[in-house]
Amino acid sequence: MDTPAVRELTGTNPRTRLIDVRTPGEFTTEHIPGSHNVPLDLLREHSSELAAAHEDPVVLVCASGNRAEQARELLESAGLTQARVLRGGLGGWQGHGAPVEHGSGTWSMERQVRLVAGSLVLLGVVGSAVFRPLKWLAGFVGAGLTFAAVSNTCAMARLLELLPHNRTPRNEAPELLGTLTDRHPPRSSGS
Repeated sequence: MDTPAVRELTGTNPRTRLIDVRTPGEFTTEHIPGSHNVPLDLLREHSSELAAAHEDPVVLVCASGNRAEQARELLESAGLTQARVLRGGLGGWQGHGAPVEHGSGTWSMERQVRLVAGSLVLLGVVGSAVFRPLKWLAGFVGAGLTFAAVSNTCAMARLLELLPHNRTPRNEAPELLGTLTDRHPPRSSGS
């Protein structure tokens, strides 16, 4: 769904659930007002427990749409077929001038990947002046980024999701999953 369609849906159906699947730190930095944070890693970890007790429309959100699409596929395989993806993600939302709440948090996953990949390439190139085999580090990162683009996945992002600032605290998992699956979800964690 594109931004105008999602805005119309939320305007006509107040029970629409906007589920942001980015990391908690990314969500804290900026998110759509009224959205709930249910990170993709949490959905993966609890995929066997997912079952919706409602028929509310669900719109999945991430930075660009890639993680939201992965979440949609995961939810669909768990039997939750009413989920749709916000086309273009939060970037598309902002591009249409739709409102966003800002806070303080960590960098977006894309920015974290660029920092790590760029640092590794720089280390490989500069370090190869002293130790020639380090040039292969730059080649390895380049191959990984190429594969990420072709397969629309990112192993580096999956690894970065494991860092503490990108993880969901375990004690919050039931409540966060409830925003997606419960008949009467708690009020928005984003407003």
